[in-house]
Amino acid sequence: MKLSLLVLMTSSALLAADRPNILLIVSDDQGYPDLGCIGTKPVLTPNLDRLASEGVRATSFYVTWPACTPSRGSLLTGRYPQRNGLYDMVRNDMVNYGHKFTADEYAVSPEMTLGLDVREKTIGDALQAAGYRTGVVGKWDMGQAKRFLPLQRGFDFFYGHGNNGIDYYTHERYGVPSMFRDNARTQEDKGTYATDVFERESLNFIRSAKDQPWFLYLCFNAPHGASSFGSDPTDKKSKEGVQVPEKYAAMYRGKVKDERLARYYGAVTCMDESIGRVLNLIDERGEKENTLVMFLSDNGGSGNGDNKPLKGHKSQMWEGGLRVPFIARWPRKIPAGKITDEFLTSLELFPTIATAAGASTSEKLDGFNLLPVLNGSSKSPREEMFWQRRSDQGARMGQWKWVNMGKLGGLYDLSSDLGEQYDLSKEKPEVLAKIKARFDAWKAEMDASEPRGPFRDY
Repeated sequence: MKLSLLVLMTSSALLAADRPNILLIVSDDQGYPDLGCIGTKPVLTPNLDRLASEGVRATSFYVTWPACTPSRGSLLTGRYPQRNGLYDMVRNDMVNYGHKFTADEYAVSPEMTLGLDVREKTIGDALQAAGYRTGVVGKWDMGQAKRFLPLQRGFDFFYGHGNNGIDYYTHERYGVPSMFRDNARTQEDKGTYATDVFERESLNFIRSAKDQPWFLYLCFNAPHGASSFGSDPTDKKSKEGVQVPEKYAAMYRGKVKDERLARYYGAVTCMDESIGRVLNLIDERGEKENTLVMFLSDNGGSGNGDNKPLKGHKSQMWEGGLRVPFIARWPRKIPAGKITDEFLTSLELFPTIATAAGASTSEKLDGFNLLPVLNGSSKSPREEMFWQRRSDQGARMGQWKWVNMGKLGGLYDLSSDLGEQYDLSKEKPEVLAKIKARFDAWKAEMDASEPRGPFRDY
Protein backbone atom coordinates (compact mmCIF):
# COMPACT_ATOMS: atom_id res chain seq x y z
CA MET A 1 0.00 0.00 0.00
CA LYS A 2 2.81 2.39 0.96
CA LEU A 3 4.79 1.41 -2.14
CA SER A 4 1.78 2.04 -4.38
CA LEU A 5 1.26 5.44 -2.79
CA LEU A 6 4.95 6.29 -3.27
CA VAL A 7 4.80 5.31 -6.94
CA LEU A 8 1.66 7.43 -7.41
CA MET A 9 3.26 10.44 -5.71
CA THR A 10 6.47 10.06 -7.72
CA SER A 11 4.51 9.79 -10.97
CA SER A 12 2.54 12.92 -10.08
CA ALA A 13 5.72 14.84 -9.31
CA LEU A 14 7.33 13.78 -12.60
CA LEU A 15 4.19 14.74 -14.53
CA ALA A 16 4.18 18.16 -12.87
CA ALA A 17 7.86 18.63 -13.74
CA ASP A 18 7.13 17.94 -17.39
CA ARG A 19 4.64 20.78 -17.61
CA PRO A 20 5.29 24.45 -16.90
CA ASN A 21 3.71 26.62 -14.28
CA ILE A 22 1.91 29.48 -16.03
CA LEU A 23 1.60 33.07 -14.84
CA LEU A 24 -0.62 35.37 -16.91
CA ILE A 25 -0.43 38.98 -15.69
CA VAL A 26 -2.89 41.61 -16.94
CA SER A 27 -2.71 45.31 -16.10
CA ASP A 28 -5.67 47.66 -16.47
CA ASP A 29 -5.62 50.57 -18.95
CA GLN A 30 -1.80 50.61 -19.22
CA GLY A 31 -0.88 52.24 -22.50
CA TYR A 32 1.32 50.79 -25.24
CA PRO A 33 4.35 53.03 -24.46
CA ASP A 34 4.05 52.81 -20.66
CA LEU A 35 7.09 50.63 -19.93
CA GLY A 36 10.44 51.98 -18.85
CA CYS A 37 12.27 49.84 -21.41
CA ILE A 38 10.50 51.61 -24.27
CA GLY A 39 12.12 54.84 -23.16
CA THR A 40 9.62 57.46 -24.30
CA LYS A 41 8.22 58.28 -20.86
CA PRO A 42 9.66 58.78 -17.36
CA VAL A 43 7.71 55.80 -15.98
CA LEU A 44 9.81 53.34 -13.95
CA THR A 45 9.14 49.62 -14.46
CA PRO A 46 12.43 47.84 -13.64
CA ASN A 47 10.82 44.44 -13.04
CA LEU A 48 8.83 44.40 -16.27
CA ASP A 49 11.94 45.68 -18.03
CA ARG A 50 13.86 42.74 -16.59
CA LEU A 51 11.13 40.37 -17.71
CA ALA A 52 11.47 41.78 -21.23
CA SER A 53 15.26 41.43 -21.14
CA GLU A 54 14.87 37.78 -20.18
CA GLY A 55 12.20 37.06 -22.79
CA VAL A 56 10.44 38.50 -25.82
CA ARG A 57 8.61 41.80 -26.13
CA ALA A 58 6.05 42.08 -28.94
CA THR A 59 5.43 45.46 -30.55
CA SER A 60 2.44 44.56 -32.80
CA PHE A 61 0.22 42.88 -30.24
CA TYR A 62 -3.53 43.55 -30.17
CA VAL A 63 -6.47 42.89 -27.89
CA THR A 64 -9.98 42.09 -29.17
CA TRP A 65 -11.83 45.14 -27.83
CA PRO A 66 -10.73 48.64 -26.75
CA ALA A 67 -12.08 48.29 -23.19
CA CYS A 68 -12.00 45.72 -20.43
CA THR A 69 -14.92 43.27 -20.28
CA PRO A 70 -14.93 41.89 -23.86
CA SER A 71 -11.13 42.00 -24.02
CA ARG A 72 -10.83 39.88 -20.88
CA GLY A 73 -13.55 37.52 -22.08
CA SER A 74 -11.39 36.75 -25.10
CA LEU A 75 -8.36 36.11 -22.90
CA LEU A 76 -10.31 33.52 -20.95
CA THR A 77 -12.04 31.82 -23.90
CA GLY A 78 -9.66 32.29 -26.84
CA ARG A 79 -12.61 33.52 -28.88
CA TYR A 80 -13.72 36.78 -30.43
CA PRO A 81 -16.20 38.70 -28.24
CA GLN A 82 -18.76 38.36 -31.02
CA ARG A 83 -18.39 34.58 -30.84
CA ASN A 84 -18.38 34.12 -27.06
CA GLY A 85 -21.28 36.53 -26.61
CA LEU A 86 -19.63 39.04 -24.26
CA TYR A 87 -19.17 41.86 -26.76
CA ASP A 88 -19.97 44.84 -24.57
CA MET A 89 -19.33 46.05 -21.06
CA VAL A 90 -20.95 44.49 -17.99
CA ARG A 91 -21.31 47.82 -16.25
CA ASN A 92 -23.82 49.98 -14.38
CA ASP A 93 -23.57 53.22 -16.33
CA MET A 94 -25.73 55.29 -13.96
CA VAL A 95 -22.57 55.95 -11.96
CA ASN A 96 -21.55 58.19 -14.87
CA TYR A 97 -24.21 60.61 -13.60
CA GLY A 98 -23.28 60.40 -9.94
CA HIS A 99 -25.89 57.82 -8.98
CA LYS A 100 -25.01 55.66 -5.99
CA PHE A 101 -26.79 52.30 -6.13
CA THR A 102 -28.63 51.01 -3.11
CA ALA A 103 -28.13 47.36 -2.17
CA ASP A 104 -31.54 46.50 -3.64
CA GLU A 105 -30.82 48.33 -6.89
CA TYR A 106 -27.41 46.73 -7.22
CA ALA A 107 -28.80 43.23 -6.69
CA VAL A 108 -30.79 43.41 -9.94
CA SER A 109 -28.41 45.62 -11.92
CA PRO A 110 -26.43 44.52 -15.00
CA GLU A 111 -23.27 44.12 -12.90
CA MET A 112 -25.03 41.43 -10.86
CA THR A 113 -27.16 39.73 -13.51
CA LEU A 114 -24.92 39.62 -16.61
CA GLY A 115 -21.74 37.67 -17.26
CA LEU A 116 -19.80 35.33 -19.54
CA ASP A 117 -22.15 32.67 -20.91
CA VAL A 118 -21.92 29.58 -18.70
CA ARG A 119 -21.60 27.39 -21.80
CA GLU A 120 -18.25 28.98 -22.62
CA LYS A 121 -15.20 26.95 -21.60
CA THR A 122 -12.41 28.99 -20.05
CA ILE A 123 -8.68 28.43 -19.93
CA GLY A 124 -9.30 27.57 -16.28
CA ASP A 125 -11.59 24.72 -17.33
CA ALA A 126 -8.96 23.37 -19.72
CA LEU A 127 -6.05 23.54 -17.26
CA GLN A 128 -8.03 22.28 -14.30
CA ALA A 129 -9.01 19.22 -16.35
CA ALA A 130 -5.32 18.76 -17.22
CA GLY A 131 -4.37 18.54 -13.54
CA TYR A 132 -3.34 22.12 -12.82
CA ARG A 133 -4.07 24.06 -9.65
CA THR A 134 -5.80 27.17 -11.01
CA GLY A 135 -6.29 30.57 -9.43
CA VAL A 136 -7.56 34.08 -10.14
CA VAL A 137 -6.29 37.10 -8.22
CA GLY A 138 -7.57 40.61 -8.95
CA LYS A 139 -10.05 41.85 -11.49
CA TRP A 140 -12.40 39.16 -12.84
CA ASP A 141 -15.02 41.24 -14.72
CA MET A 142 -16.92 38.22 -16.06
CA GLY A 143 -19.98 38.61 -13.82
CA GLN A 144 -20.65 38.48 -10.08
CA ALA A 145 -23.62 36.14 -9.75
CA LYS A 146 -22.38 32.84 -8.34
CA ARG A 147 -22.74 30.97 -11.63
CA PHE A 148 -20.31 33.45 -13.27
CA LEU A 149 -17.61 33.53 -10.58
CA PRO A 150 -14.22 31.81 -11.05
CA LEU A 151 -14.89 28.78 -8.86
CA GLN A 152 -17.67 27.80 -11.25
CA ARG A 153 -15.51 28.56 -14.33
CA GLY A 154 -12.55 26.22 -13.87
CA PHE A 155 -10.63 27.88 -11.05
CA ASP A 156 -9.77 26.48 -7.62
CA PHE A 157 -9.15 29.83 -5.96
CA PHE A 158 -10.34 33.43 -6.28
CA TYR A 159 -9.52 36.61 -4.43
CA GLY A 160 -10.50 39.79 -6.19
CA HIS A 161 -13.39 41.82 -7.52
CA GLY A 162 -15.93 40.57 -10.01
CA ASN A 163 -16.80 43.92 -11.60
CA ASN A 164 -15.02 46.55 -13.71
CA GLY A 165 -13.21 48.37 -10.96
CA ILE A 166 -12.96 49.31 -7.30
CA ASP A 167 -11.69 51.97 -4.95
CA TYR A 168 -8.09 50.93 -4.24
CA TYR A 169 -8.55 51.27 -0.46
CA THR A 170 -12.21 50.64 0.43
CA HIS A 171 -12.52 47.92 -2.25
CA GLU A 172 -15.96 49.30 -3.02
CA ARG A 173 -17.34 50.12 -6.43
CA TYR A 174 -19.03 53.51 -6.04
CA GLY A 175 -20.00 52.56 -2.51
CA VAL A 176 -20.78 48.86 -3.07
CA PRO A 177 -18.43 46.37 -1.29
CA SER A 178 -16.95 44.39 -4.16
CA MET A 179 -14.12 42.11 -3.01
CA PHE A 180 -14.59 38.32 -3.03
CA ARG A 181 -12.74 35.44 -1.44
CA ASP A 182 -13.84 32.44 -3.50
CA ASN A 183 -17.67 32.73 -3.74
CA ALA A 184 -18.27 35.08 -0.80
CA ARG A 185 -17.93 38.85 -0.53
CA THR A 186 -15.38 39.96 2.02
CA GLN A 187 -14.26 43.19 3.66
CA GLU A 188 -11.36 41.58 5.50
CA ASP A 189 -8.75 43.78 3.81
CA LYS A 190 -10.69 47.05 3.69
CA GLY A 191 -8.22 49.91 4.00
CA THR A 192 -5.30 48.04 2.43
CA TYR A 193 -4.11 49.20 -1.00
CA ALA A 194 -5.45 46.76 -3.61
CA THR A 195 -2.11 46.16 -5.35
CA ASP A 196 -0.60 45.06 -2.04
CA VAL A 197 -3.52 42.70 -1.38
CA PHE A 198 -3.25 41.15 -4.84
CA GLU A 199 0.50 40.70 -4.40
CA ARG A 200 -0.01 38.92 -1.06
CA GLU A 201 -2.69 36.60 -2.41
CA SER A 202 -0.57 35.76 -5.47
CA LEU A 203 2.40 34.84 -3.30
CA ASN A 204 0.19 32.68 -1.09
CA PHE A 205 -1.33 30.92 -4.10
CA ILE A 206 2.09 30.04 -5.52
CA ARG A 207 3.31 28.84 -2.14
CA SER A 208 0.24 26.61 -1.80
CA ALA A 209 1.17 24.65 -4.92
CA LYS A 210 2.94 21.43 -3.98
CA ASP A 211 3.37 18.65 -6.55
CA GLN A 212 0.79 20.19 -8.89
CA PRO A 213 1.70 22.54 -11.72
CA TRP A 214 -0.11 25.84 -11.26
CA PHE A 215 -1.81 28.48 -13.40
CA LEU A 216 -2.30 31.95 -11.94
CA TYR A 217 -4.36 34.58 -13.74
CA LEU A 218 -3.16 37.74 -11.99
CA CYS A 219 -5.18 40.82 -12.92
CA PHE A 220 -4.27 44.10 -11.28
CA ASN A 221 -6.81 46.94 -11.22
CA ALA A 222 -3.84 49.31 -11.60
CA PRO A 223 -3.39 51.76 -13.19
CA HIS A 224 -7.15 52.16 -13.87
CA GLY A 225 -8.90 55.09 -12.21
CA ALA A 226 -10.59 54.29 -8.91
CA SER A 227 -14.29 53.43 -9.10
CA SER A 228 -15.26 56.02 -6.53
CA PHE A 229 -16.86 59.46 -6.68
CA GLY A 230 -14.74 62.57 -6.44
CA SER A 231 -14.67 65.00 -3.53
CA ASP A 232 -16.36 67.90 -5.35
CA PRO A 233 -19.91 68.15 -3.88
CA THR A 234 -20.98 70.49 -6.69
CA ASP A 235 -20.13 67.98 -9.44
CA LYS A 236 -21.90 64.63 -9.25
CA LYS A 237 -19.89 63.40 -12.22
CA SER A 238 -16.49 63.99 -10.61
CA LYS A 239 -14.32 60.91 -10.11
CA GLU A 240 -11.46 60.15 -7.75
CA GLY A 241 -8.94 59.18 -10.45
CA VAL A 242 -5.98 56.84 -9.97
CA GLN A 243 -5.12 56.17 -6.32
CA VAL A 244 -1.61 55.36 -5.14
CA PRO A 245 0.41 55.47 -1.90
CA GLU A 246 2.04 58.86 -1.45
CA LYS A 247 5.63 57.67 -1.87
CA TYR A 248 4.94 56.52 -5.43
CA ALA A 249 3.21 59.71 -6.55
CA ALA A 250 6.03 61.72 -4.96
CA MET A 251 8.54 59.98 -7.25
CA TYR A 252 7.04 61.76 -10.25
CA ARG A 253 6.05 65.19 -8.97
CA GLY A 254 8.14 67.78 -10.72
CA LYS A 255 8.88 65.34 -13.54
CA VAL A 256 5.41 65.25 -15.15
CA LYS A 257 2.89 67.93 -16.01
CA ASP A 258 0.25 67.33 -13.34
CA GLU A 259 -0.82 65.41 -10.24
CA ARG A 260 -3.07 63.12 -12.25
CA LEU A 261 -0.15 61.84 -14.30
CA ALA A 262 2.10 61.52 -11.23
CA ARG A 263 -0.50 59.25 -9.63
CA TYR A 264 -0.89 57.21 -12.83
CA TYR A 265 2.86 56.60 -13.17
CA GLY A 266 3.08 55.93 -9.44
CA ALA A 267 0.42 53.23 -9.70
CA VAL A 268 2.33 51.58 -12.56
CA THR A 269 5.59 51.59 -10.57
CA CYS A 270 3.86 50.22 -7.46
CA MET A 271 2.33 47.41 -9.56
CA ASP A 272 5.74 46.73 -11.11
CA GLU A 273 7.24 46.26 -7.63
CA SER A 274 4.53 43.71 -6.79
CA ILE A 275 5.18 41.88 -10.05
CA GLY A 276 8.86 41.82 -9.10
CA ARG A 277 8.12 40.16 -5.76
CA VAL A 278 6.02 37.49 -7.48
CA LEU A 279 8.82 36.83 -9.97
CA ASN A 280 11.35 36.70 -7.12
CA LEU A 281 9.30 34.03 -5.33
CA ILE A 282 9.28 31.93 -8.50
CA ASP A 283 13.08 32.28 -8.60
CA GLU A 284 13.41 31.36 -4.91
CA ARG A 285 11.34 28.22 -5.43
CA GLY A 286 13.63 27.13 -8.26
CA GLU A 287 10.74 27.35 -10.74
CA LYS A 288 11.96 30.07 -13.10
CA GLU A 289 13.16 27.66 -15.78
CA ASN A 290 9.82 25.88 -15.83
CA THR A 291 7.43 28.83 -15.61
CA LEU A 292 5.86 30.52 -18.62
CA VAL A 293 5.19 34.17 -17.72
CA MET A 294 3.15 36.47 -19.94
CA PHE A 295 2.22 40.11 -19.39
CA LEU A 296 -0.13 42.44 -21.24
CA SER A 297 -2.58 45.28 -20.74
CA ASP A 298 -6.30 44.68 -21.28
CA ASN A 299 -6.64 47.64 -23.67
CA GLY A 300 -5.00 50.88 -24.68
CA GLY A 301 -4.14 53.63 -22.24
CA SER A 302 -6.59 56.21 -20.95
CA GLY A 303 -5.52 59.30 -19.08
CA ASN A 304 -1.87 58.27 -19.28
CA GLY A 305 -0.36 61.29 -20.98
CA ASP A 306 -1.01 59.94 -24.51
CA ASN A 307 -0.10 56.75 -26.39
CA LYS A 308 2.35 58.23 -28.89
CA PRO A 309 3.49 57.13 -31.41
CA LEU A 310 0.02 55.61 -31.58
CA LYS A 311 -3.12 57.60 -32.24
CA GLY A 312 -6.12 57.52 -29.93
CA HIS A 313 -6.84 55.82 -26.63
CA LYS A 314 -9.04 53.37 -24.77
CA SER A 315 -12.55 52.90 -26.27
CA GLN A 316 -11.38 53.84 -29.78
CA MET A 317 -10.53 51.77 -32.87
CA TRP A 318 -7.28 53.65 -33.41
CA GLU A 319 -4.06 51.80 -32.61
CA GLY A 320 -3.91 53.54 -29.24
CA GLY A 321 -7.05 51.74 -28.14
CA LEU A 322 -6.18 48.26 -29.45
CA ARG A 323 -2.39 47.79 -29.54
CA VAL A 324 -0.95 46.96 -26.12
CA PRO A 325 2.37 46.02 -24.48
CA PHE A 326 3.11 42.29 -24.38
CA ILE A 327 6.01 40.38 -22.81
CA ALA A 328 6.62 36.62 -22.57
CA ARG A 329 9.37 34.75 -20.73
CA TRP A 330 10.06 31.02 -20.62
CA PRO A 331 13.78 30.24 -20.23
CA ARG A 332 15.16 27.70 -22.74
CA LYS A 333 11.89 27.86 -24.70
CA ILE A 334 11.90 31.57 -25.59
CA PRO A 335 15.07 33.56 -26.38
CA ALA A 336 16.16 36.38 -24.08
CA GLY A 337 16.20 40.04 -25.05
CA LYS A 338 14.30 39.66 -28.31
CA ILE A 339 11.84 42.18 -29.77
CA THR A 340 9.37 40.99 -32.38
CA ASP A 341 7.10 43.03 -34.63
CA GLU A 342 5.15 39.97 -35.79
CA PHE A 343 1.36 40.44 -35.99
CA LEU A 344 -0.05 38.82 -32.83
CA THR A 345 -3.18 39.13 -30.67
CA SER A 346 -4.61 38.10 -27.32
CA LEU A 347 -6.60 35.40 -29.14
CA GLU A 348 -3.31 33.50 -29.30
CA LEU A 349 -2.94 33.18 -25.52
CA PHE A 350 -5.50 30.42 -24.84
CA PRO A 351 -4.10 28.01 -27.48
CA THR A 352 -0.54 28.87 -26.40
CA ILE A 353 -1.22 28.13 -22.74
CA ALA A 354 -3.21 24.99 -23.57
CA THR A 355 -0.40 23.69 -25.79
CA ALA A 356 2.27 24.38 -23.17
CA ALA A 357 0.17 22.66 -20.49
CA GLY A 358 -0.83 19.67 -22.59
CA ALA A 359 -4.48 20.67 -22.18
CA SER A 360 -7.27 20.32 -24.70
CA THR A 361 -10.50 22.15 -25.51
CA SER A 362 -13.57 21.24 -27.49
CA GLU A 363 -14.40 24.84 -28.38
CA LYS A 364 -13.54 26.55 -31.67
CA LEU A 365 -10.68 28.92 -30.92
CA ASP A 366 -9.83 31.99 -32.98
CA GLY A 367 -6.09 32.02 -32.35
CA PHE A 368 -3.01 29.81 -32.54
CA ASN A 369 0.00 28.76 -30.48
CA LEU A 370 2.38 31.72 -30.64
CA LEU A 371 5.44 30.01 -29.11
CA PRO A 372 7.01 29.19 -32.51
CA VAL A 373 6.71 32.88 -33.38
CA LEU A 374 8.27 34.01 -30.12
CA ASN A 375 11.17 31.56 -30.37
CA GLY A 376 11.80 32.61 -33.97
CA SER A 377 11.13 29.26 -35.63
CA SER A 378 8.21 30.57 -37.68
CA LYS A 379 6.46 33.71 -38.84
CA SER A 380 3.08 34.64 -37.45
CA PRO A 381 0.29 32.98 -39.45
CA ARG A 382 -2.03 35.83 -38.51
CA GLU A 383 -2.88 37.92 -41.53
CA GLU A 384 -6.02 39.67 -40.35
CA MET A 385 -7.89 40.87 -37.27
CA PHE A 386 -11.34 42.41 -36.84
CA TRP A 387 -12.95 44.58 -34.22
CA GLN A 388 -16.44 45.87 -33.51
CA ARG A 389 -17.59 48.05 -30.61
CA ARG A 390 -21.24 48.89 -31.14
CA SER A 391 -21.30 50.85 -34.42
CA ASP A 392 -17.53 51.36 -34.49
CA GLN A 393 -15.58 48.99 -36.72
CA GLY A 394 -11.97 48.19 -37.39
CA ALA A 395 -9.88 45.69 -39.32
CA ARG A 396 -6.26 44.96 -40.03
CA MET A 397 -5.08 42.96 -43.04
CA GLY A 398 -1.33 42.71 -43.30
CA GLN A 399 0.05 46.24 -43.30
CA TRP A 400 -3.38 47.81 -43.86
CA LYS A 401 -5.68 49.12 -41.14
CA TRP A 402 -9.28 50.27 -41.68
CA VAL A 403 -11.14 52.33 -39.08
CA ASN A 404 -14.80 53.31 -39.19
CA MET A 405 -15.99 55.41 -36.25
CA GLY A 406 -18.74 57.44 -37.88
CA LYS A 407 -17.17 60.70 -39.04
CA LEU A 408 -13.72 59.47 -38.01
CA GLY A 409 -11.68 56.82 -39.76
CA GLY A 410 -10.10 55.81 -43.01
CA LEU A 411 -7.54 53.44 -44.53
CA TYR A 412 -3.98 53.51 -43.24
CA ASP A 413 -0.68 51.86 -44.16
CA LEU A 414 0.79 50.88 -40.79
CA SER A 415 4.15 50.01 -42.34
CA SER A 416 4.79 53.70 -42.99
CA ASP A 417 2.10 55.42 -40.90
CA LEU A 418 1.88 53.88 -37.44
CA GLY A 419 0.19 57.05 -36.18
CA GLU A 420 -2.72 56.67 -38.64
CA GLN A 421 -2.37 60.20 -39.96
CA TYR A 422 -2.83 59.72 -43.71
CA ASP A 423 -6.12 58.35 -45.02
CA LEU A 424 -5.45 56.43 -48.24
CA SER A 425 -9.06 55.53 -49.00
CA LYS A 426 -9.09 57.52 -52.23
CA GLU A 427 -5.63 56.44 -53.33
CA LYS A 428 -6.24 52.74 -52.60
CA PRO A 429 -9.93 52.02 -53.29
CA GLU A 430 -9.20 48.40 -54.20
CA VAL A 431 -7.52 47.79 -50.82
CA LEU A 432 -10.40 49.47 -49.01
CA ALA A 433 -12.96 47.35 -50.86
CA LYS A 434 -11.06 44.16 -50.06
CA ILE A 435 -10.72 44.88 -46.37
CA LYS A 436 -14.40 45.85 -46.07
CA ALA A 437 -15.40 42.64 -47.82
CA ARG A 438 -13.28 40.60 -45.39
CA PHE A 439 -14.85 42.44 -42.46
CA ASP A 440 -18.33 41.60 -43.78
CA ALA A 441 -17.33 37.94 -44.15
CA TRP A 442 -15.99 37.90 -40.59
CA LYS A 443 -19.18 39.48 -39.29
CA ALA A 444 -21.28 36.89 -41.14
CA GLU A 445 -19.21 34.11 -39.55
CA MET A 446 -19.70 35.59 -36.09
CA ASP A 447 -23.46 35.95 -36.66
CA ALA A 448 -23.69 32.34 -37.82
CA SER A 449 -21.84 30.92 -34.81
CA GLU A 450 -23.71 29.24 -31.99
CA PRO A 451 -25.43 32.07 -30.10
CA ARG A 452 -24.09 32.93 -26.67
CA GLY A 453 -25.32 35.53 -24.18
CA PRO A 454 -25.62 37.92 -22.56
CA PHE A 455 -26.16 40.43 -25.36
CA ARG A 456 -27.05 38.48 -28.45
CA ASP A 457 -30.67 38.35 -29.59
CA TYR A 458 -31.51 34.65 -29.81
